[in-house]
Amino acid sequence: MILLIEDDTVLRENTAEILELQDYEVITAPNGKIGIEKAIKHVPDIIICDIMMPEVDGYGVLQTLSSNTDTHHIPFIFLSAKTEHKEIRRGMNMGADDYLTKPFDEEELVEVIETRLKKANLVSQVFVAETSSDEAEDDIRNLNELKNFFDDEGEVQEFKIKGSIFEAGDHSNYVYLILEGTIKTFQRDEEGKELVTGLYKPDDFLGFTSLAENYPHQESAVAVKDTKLVRILKYKLKEILEQNKNVSLELINMLSDNLSLIKQQLLIMAYSTVRKKTAQTILQFADILGKKSNEDIRITRSDLASVAGIAIETLIRTLSAFKKEGLIEIEGRVIRVLDLHKLEMVD
Repeated sequence: MILLIEDDTVLRENTAEILELQDYEVITAPNGKIGIEKAIKHVPDIIICDIMMPEVDGYGVLQTLSSNTDTHHIPFIFLSAKTEHKEIRRGMNMGADDYLTKPFDEEELVEVIETRLKKANLVSQVFVAETSSDEAEDDIRNLNELKNFFDDEGEVQEFKIKGSIFEAGDHSNYVYLILEGTIKTFQRDEEGKELVTGLYKPDDFLGFTSLAENYPHQESAVAVKDTKLVRILKYKLKEILEQNKNVSLELINMLSDNLSLIKQQLLIMAYSTVRKKTAQTILQFADILGKKSNEDIRITRSDLASVAGIAIETLIRTLSAFKKEGLIEIEGRVIRVLDLHKLEMVD
């Protein structure tokens, strides 16, 4: 069964007719409010939904149904005349499975629906009633097995350097596991200045907000270098943690360690000298990037300054001093640490 939510009467009727000729059972709704009611009542196999509608827009429909245990698993396809990249990215970040732009042809419509239905059938065991058992999740006993679950069940994404993973204000429907590359998270102040809040390397989790509420992201995340990650819907992780106390405890310990590192970084930024801030930031990037002495670190001066909490001009002067002291070498954007131990001792 397909639920088609579209406020344009002609388009709604024509699209429904196309699908019925393909032997699909179709129910329709003229606005988002009625669409939500029909989705909950009938629990269709797939939902096709316009974005700009009266009562409740398409984003509101997706958010509501994603929060409902009976409908959160239904494949969701946005249908809209909007083609701007920002609108497409917003819909996909909210958890939409696909995006069709008007006008579309019959072949494109049917192909998208068939593809999503096939994928939904392959993972149908994930969406079971709360009273049924899930053997795959019961087998998850620690963080390593949780990461394997991400690899098996998650959606792999690849980002080039400077590629945006999510932005502040986006709905936090996913939790990410980094497979390759490096990611930084940041916020912007009132003047638009970028403040780096975290650095993440392979095997790190990313994107945690509240597992209980659908809060938006409070920070943005961008790839520092070419990155591959796998994402999984937040409610799936919540189900796993509810059934596996050991995994929950390990994850809490990991997040606590991360908070301790953040507190340590804040103390360095608040009370250390410019030299120590700069040295510790270089060491932090070296650790995140897996670099050792005499290995190149490719990082922008703005990122270094942002993490260290100092002005770029001050950073450049300090780097020049380190170079004269024989602690580092500089060539363009490349920094080569000549002696990690001496850099650790800078005060």
